Amino acid sequence: MSKRVLMVLSLVLVLLVSLSTVSMAKKVLTINSYISDPVPKEAFEDVIKAFEEAHPDIDVRVSTTAHEDFKKALRIWLSSDNPPDVITWFAGNRAKYFINKGLIMAITDVWEEADLYNKFPRAFRSISFVNGKAYFLPYNWYWWGMFYRKSIFDKYGLEEPRTWDEFLDVCETLKQNGITPITIGTKYRWTATGWFDYLNMRVNGPEFHIRLMEGKEKYNDPRVKKVFEYWRQLLDRGYFVDNAAAYSWQEGVRFMVKGEAAMYLMGQFILDAVPEEVAKDLDFFRFPIINEDVPIGEDTPTDGFMIPKKAKNPELAKEFLKFLASREGQMIFIEKTGRIGVNNEIPMDSYPPLTQKGVKMIQGTDALAQFYDRDTPPTMADKGMNGLMNFWAYPDQIDKILDNLERQRQMIFSEQE
Repeated sequence: MSKRVLMVLSLVLVLLVSLSTVSMAKKVLTINSYISDPVPKEAFEDVIKAFEEAHPDIDVRVSTTAHEDFKKALRIWLSSDNPPDVITWFAGNRAKYFINKGLIMAITDVWEEADLYNKFPRAFRSISFVNGKAYFLPYNWYWWGMFYRKSIFDKYGLEEPRTWDEFLDVCETLKQNGITPITIGTKYRWTATGWFDYLNMRVNGPEFHIRLMEGKEKYNDPRVKKVFEYWRQLLDRGYFVDNAAAYSWQEGVRFMVKGEAAMYLMGQFILDAVPEEVAKDLDFFRFPIINEDVPIGEDTPTDGFMIPKKAKNPELAKEFLKFLASREGQMIFIEKTGRIGVNNEIPMDSYPPLTQKGVKMIQGTDALAQFYDRDTPPTMADKGMNGLMNFWAYPDQIDKILDNLERQRQMIFSEQE
């Protein structure tokens, strides 16, 4: 065989190999993530590995950025002509801000094709849809509740209260027996906003609460003032721990640990802040019902995923979101992190008993809020938290406080228009 023939055959072979390599080239899916803590980051990597095994033609490339830096960079990414295909983000006002600016792609088709209307609790639609379209895929969450020491309740023959009047009776019984009914630490303000969230949702309903958070209702509205009238019932009767502003939320837990206080309105993470023997003595109940005529709302801070409007690979992104929404895609993350998934197909026995109770509570909830500082813009959240702390210290000045918050609302939201 001549050298010329060998050269031609070699060139053909090289060409064939090149064409084969091109045909086998994987499609690339890019994700920008704030899941940077070691355990959840490792769990998310396992989720991606499972997705790639199920889709061998897709190569997932993740860029992980710490929370605070991620928040600053997200606007730049979403406004660019080359954003990532998928982003991690928070539900609530944090998501709506970018949705309302037209920077996020609708994923209603993902909800429909993956049957999420049936697989996700109905309450999660309230944080995933805007104007009838889905934009957010909730992934994991935690619940809030009124946590209490079972041993203290048992000692005084108390049962979990369902209504506000029953709650007041429990508080009075505890106080008469030398037990502080409710502990809290408001040194960093945010714990007080949990009380405002729940009282507003129980008095006026979750829809009114969210409208207030979005700047669509007035802070000096009589309906808002009524919220503080209920709150003041607890303050005036001395049901809260003394000098709450001197304590962080963790320091407030100590009163429960020592058996000096019975209840704490807090998120699921309180279970990680107490000794194991105390955690076994903790239970919780739904925040008491005040107005039977309004839907039931709950604070459930939720993390999830969205697709930027200018994503280069929207079909790949939607396929990834469907996997995240699946039982398999959530179980991998849950088993490693202990977080709560959204998919109803996750076996209830995957969770410890108290978490199961939290899941069942949310499954019977009408609407979800995220939390005061997630549901309203950061500048308004700051002014609002200051107002709540002023009320705690000077409840007689509530009219002045609400008028000031209303001025702030008008100024802050007019600047956003």
